Amino acid sequence: MFVTGLVLAAGGSRRLGRPKQLLPYQGTTLLDAVLRTARDCGFDQLLVTLGGAAEQVRETVDLTGTAVVLNPSYGTGCSSSIVTALDAVDDRAAGIVLLLGDQPGVVAESARSVIRPDAPIAVCRYRDGIGHPFWFARSVLPDLANLHGDKGVWKLIESGRHAVVEVPVDDDVPADVDTWADYESLLAQGIGR
Repeated sequence: MFVTGLVLAAGGSRRLGRPKQLLPYQGTTLLDAVLRTARDCGFDQLLVTLGGAAEQVRETVDLTGTAVVLNPSYGTGCSSSIVTALDAVDDRAAGIVLLLGDQPGVVAESARSVIRPDAPIAVCRYRDGIGHPFWFARSVLPDLANLHGDKGVWKLIESGRHAVVEVPVDDDVPADVDTWADYESLLAQGIGR
């Protein structure tokens, strides 16, 4: 089965005040760490959306093995990155696995576990709630194309329009980095720098 991985990394980092994609993390950058995990998943196609600080990211981050999709509308929310990337999804893809470029704690095993050819949508059910990565089968892509804002994907999952499989993950929801306090907390967990 052909699977596309999609890493959303186009954010403008307004709350953080500097490009979070480039924050130091485990001897590299936050986005490099996420892309390393994405490559470990063995996706047949790996897309990464860029927008805010796109040129700096291109100069700094190892984008080998990815197809970069530029999102000029990144300021309108992460849904715009999904919508923009859909045109680049390979026609052979049975679906996409959605990962966040600011969530380095996600492991490849969790990303692979949501790939469910029999499910329209699959999500990780962590000990403390639902979280990324998400699986969207090809049949759901038209609905993804109509998303808006920052929480559009969550609204789709919660809409009841598609069956949602919850895949158990024996861990807490991995932290994402939106603020400087989030970043400091990530580093304090001993899994950064």
